[in-house]
Amino acid sequence: MSVSVSVPETAAVAQPRRAGLVGRVAGHYLVRRIAKAIVTVWLVVTLTFFLIHLMPGNPIDAYITQQITQYGMSYAAAKAQAAALFSIDLNRPLPLQYVDFLVGLVHGDLGRSLVNTGTPVSTEVLQYLPWTLFCVGVGLLISFTLGSALGMLMAYRRESALDHVLSAAGSLLSSIQNYILATLIIAFLGVQWNLVPFAQMRGTLSPGITAGFSLGFIGDAFYHGALPITVYVLSTIGTWMLTMKSSTIGALGEDYVTVARARGLPHRRIVSAYVGRNAILPVFTQLAITIGFAIGSAAPIEQVFQYQGAGFLLLASISQRDYTVMQAIFMIITASVVLSNLAADLLYGKLDPRITLAGHGGGE
Repeated sequence: MSVSVSVPETAAVAQPRRAGLVGRVAGHYLVRRIAKAIVTVWLVVTLTFFLIHLMPGNPIDAYITQQITQYGMSYAAAKAQAAALFSIDLNRPLPLQYVDFLVGLVHGDLGRSLVNTGTPVSTEVLQYLPWTLFCVGVGLLISFTLGSALGMLMAYRRESALDHVLSAAGSLLSSIQNYILATLIIAFLGVQWNLVPFAQMRGTLSPGITAGFSLGFIGDAFYHGALPITVYVLSTIGTWMLTMKSSTIGALGEDYVTVARARGLPHRRIVSAYVGRNAILPVFTQLAITIGFAIGSAAPIEQVFQYQGAGFLLLASISQRDYTVMQAIFMIITASVVLSNLAADLLYGKLDPRITLAGHGGGE
């Protein structure tokens, strides 16, 4: 005896529809890019974790060396003090430490500082990170705005004396490392000519100033951040000038500009609606990528000026072998770089509809 079971047609069709929906979602360009970004961050964080722990020395050795060199303690006394201060199991297998790190990361726990015993890493990072964001953010805003304007001016006045002077200045500034500029400012403006009170401008705030939305706090923050901001502007403005000049010259040679001129459109409209809008596209994408490298690029400047931002904290944690703080800052740098590249990719597609249409048409 045979029994036949009839399956409703709607049930038979539902599964392929669900599979098709999942396939479309998984194959969507944005979903694939986000998944790729997450995997990239995980791979870099994993590699960084093992490289940090394979560095020569450890927090205990760094502390013992510091006590001996700075305070003249004997090795035995310094070792005993380090044993009482640090609760670190250096013999724990590294793979197990990595698993503990990932479990804590999933739960939003970055661990605790090995040097500042008991202090959560998140608390320590959040204490320094805003100052770097403030300093780099202001400097990047000034350099990008001024550099883009000068780049367009150089393109419209190319082969003139102004173009030659600005091009030479932009090439010179873009070729000098930021920490060299910072050192030169200290050596000449601070030491030789005594024009800048460098000793008073060290740190992030003056004693007695509390954070808050007041003119006193804002003015003091800009006072202490003036030198790092100046160095960041000088070290990046040349790149924006040359990039915008090249992009503007390329846009001026396009056919749509020639057609616009033939139609008798006003010069101001051609500059803003045709040349400027298209010339700024590669500069905007480069801006998004530059934001991702903000913390790493600020570290040498903060070290020279003793400006207590995230870069300053990173260099201090490296010298002290504070593994947990190093891991947290490197993870923030990695995530910011990957996300900025993702943002640049998506931003270019939004700013230039031709890129979006080409991506969809190509199966992206």
